[in-house]
Amino acid sequence: MASVVDDLEKPKSKRLFINSVDLYQGQNLAKYLSNCVVGVSAEEGEEEEEDAKSIDSGIIPPPKEGCYEIIATLKNKDAPKPDFVKEIINYQSKEQLYEHLFECDVIVYDITEDPDEIDEATWAVSQLHSDLDKIDSQKMFILISTVLTWARSKPLDPDDPEIPFTEDDYRRRKAHPNFKDHISAEKTVIKLGKTNKAKLVTFVVASGLTYGAGESIFHYMFKAAWHNTPELLCFGNGQNVIPTLHIKDLGGVIQNIADSRPKVRYIVAVDDSQNTLEEIVKSVSQNLGTGKIQIIPQEEALLDKDIKQADFDMLLVDLRMDAVFVKENMRIQWVAETGIVENIQNVVKEYRETRKLLPVRAAALGPPAAGKSTVVKALCDHYKLHHIKIKDVIDEAMELLEKSAARADAEEEEDDDGKAAEDQELLDQINESKEQNGNRIDDQFIIRFFKEKLHSMPCQNQGFILDGFPKTLEHAKELFAAEDEEEAEESASASFDKAIMPENVFVLEANDEFLKNRVMNLPESVVAGTHNTEDGLTRRLADYRAANTEDETVLNYFDELEIHPDHIDVMKDSSEMMHDTVERMKKVMGEPRNYGPTIEEQEEMRRQEEEAQLKREADEKAEKERQETEEAAERKHRQEEWGARLDEVKREEYELLETQSIPLRNYLMKHVMPTLTKGLIDCCKVRPDDAIDYLAEYLFQHNPQVD
Repeated sequence: MASVVDDLEKPKSKRLFINSVDLYQGQNLAKYLSNCVVGVSAEEGEEEEEDAKSIDSGIIPPPKEGCYEIIATLKNKDAPKPDFVKEIINYQSKEQLYEHLFECDVIVYDITEDPDEIDEATWAVSQLHSDLDKIDSQKMFILISTVLTWARSKPLDPDDPEIPFTEDDYRRRKAHPNFKDHISAEKTVIKLGKTNKAKLVTFVVASGLTYGAGESIFHYMFKAAWHNTPELLCFGNGQNVIPTLHIKDLGGVIQNIADSRPKVRYIVAVDDSQNTLEEIVKSVSQNLGTGKIQIIPQEEALLDKDIKQADFDMLLVDLRMDAVFVKENMRIQWVAETGIVENIQNVVKEYRETRKLLPVRAAALGPPAAGKSTVVKALCDHYKLHHIKIKDVIDEAMELLEKSAARADAEEEEDDDGKAAEDQELLDQINESKEQNGNRIDDQFIIRFFKEKLHSMPCQNQGFILDGFPKTLEHAKELFAAEDEEEAEESASASFDKAIMPENVFVLEANDEFLKNRVMNLPESVVAGTHNTEDGLTRRLADYRAANTEDETVLNYFDELEIHPDHIDVMKDSSEMMHDTVERMKKVMGEPRNYGPTIEEQEEMRRQEEEAQLKREADEKAEKERQETEEAAERKHRQEEWGARLDEVKREEYELLETQSIPLRNYLMKHVMPTLTKGLIDCCKVRPDDAIDYLAEYLFQHNPQVD
């Protein structure tokens, strides 16, 4: 009896279909709904909040009992099956697809990303409608459309165009010219759901432009900002209001519809923001890029290869919408109810984590002339990181200070909250310090420059490799000390700034004799004007050894934080440009965490590969021709040798025969030829009828007897 009760209490799962789960929206909606217990959004409880937190963190928790079972299709048939999908439908015809759809309780079709899905969605709901008599339990069809079907709607009040549209106004909506197929599909879905609601209930969700996770419509600007593009592009005048919605909040809307079957069939799903395009672009630029934007005419927007026509239409939409029904009737654990601008920091963090665009941070330490700059440059080229050298950091910081300070003396001082005056004061302090320290900048200013550089957006986006800094234990403590509690991370012994702390520390080691010999063998042109003269190197080596004794070294700082340095003996590396050392360091640092090669770099790599292939083929052909020439010459030489040997053999045979024939000739000359000669003479005299017979008879009669 108890087991029966337990079975009744267990939530029952439902089969939920989602199309194209290898695209942005399908993937994120399927991931979200696969962790939603059926019916939980219709009930208030702590479990829902815990589920939302786990989904917001990007972690896919183990499936619970009673969750939606995701049945899906793939846009790219060769794409792998996602872990959160129970079954992928592989079909050759629409009839085969429909067999699977008919077995699902909830069917969700997203037509916002792929226009080809519009006809399929309309066909699917029409087929279900034609088979109403075969449906035993109620089926639900949810069409995810776009607010672009409202793009040409007339204002509710011509005198007050800022009044937002709501679900109640959906019959007045007018679509953008390029989205007429979408509004036609919406009307078909609503119409077919009115026939028999007990068997087929349909809904249309007009979704705002979705963002979050790895980004889709806004990805072009996130990518440009992450790559430190000087200015993000804003199309048109940038004052158009864009309805938006976090992709996980859209998942929450779909979950509520599937759980509660609301009476309203047309639902507007947008957040509470009324952000303009300019506000969104500026927010992304400030939190991920340089902070600068550039407003360009609409005509120039399509020249950007990353912007498609559909994306262009969506980015220029100007609509004010209010999701009244969603806010008043749905229980949603909002991820970003106030919009992308208000939640930009979390959105940026989510973007980096989803696309695995995490910075790579490392440091290369060691004595002078150990080859730090050589290996760091190679690593920075491979990982696309920023090479942080002491001289460059100081020069860049001083140049920026001088430019900023120059504004303080300008007649029309810019409104910069007194920053120019502060920079002028700091510059005066640095110059005064240089005069007192023999034209050397005090360590406190160098540490400040380094902190600002490592906290800059480029270093925070891609990452960096410190080249020969920090030099001392005190440098390390001051540089990595946490100034903000949010940035601090506690270890067993101390706190540090996790935003700039290297993940890997490499120490290139070599003895003084090796380093001096290496510098002595450098060309004069390379050494001239640097510290790598004999006196300069000796002084720098002495300073390095003094600052890094056995008892106190900068490496102790990292060891205490359990960031154990990798020691590399460069005296064992005889490869060109320290290739072996670089490869060893790559293995420790792992794979790059960026977008990979750009299209231009891929083309260049392809071109280089083709050139290398052509060169290999040319070398192989030349080698083959060389071998054939050598073989032909070898054959000719052997034939000549064979001919000469054959002539020699013939000569030797002739001489042998001549030698062997001497006894016979002597015998013939002595015993045969005299009698034969007489017989021939006699035959000539007699002239018999048969000369041969006569000669034979003559020889027989006159045969000399030889003892």
